[in-house]
Amino acid sequence: MQELLVDIEDQDELYRSYMPFLKNGGLFIKTNTRFDMGVAVSLRVMLPDALEEEEVKGKVVWITPQGAQNSNPPGIGVSFDPEFELLNDKIAKLLGTALNHDKPTYTM
Repeated sequence: MQELLVDIEDQDELYRSYMPFLKNGGLFIKTNTRFDMGVAVSLRVMLPDALEEEEVKGKVVWITPQGAQNSNPPGIGVSFDPEFELLNDKIAKLLGTALNHDKPTYTM
């Protein structure tokens, strides 16, 4: 299982990376590394203003390839495994009402 470090520096980046439409939540990770759909990955996530990393496991459910027609960066979307719903809840609380914005994200 490949491990990725995800350092989210501010609320705007968290908003653009968060994937609330997934059942257990998920994050988009900018990367040029090639992944296949369904591959299990381990993430070490540093949320904005956090003192410690959060560890989460999940599967690749989204791929934005290099040179995609939109202006989004290449990367993967990782759906959190069900036992990591506390991280999903923490992200939703950090974003609060920003979740209702209609600003574009890396996936939608």
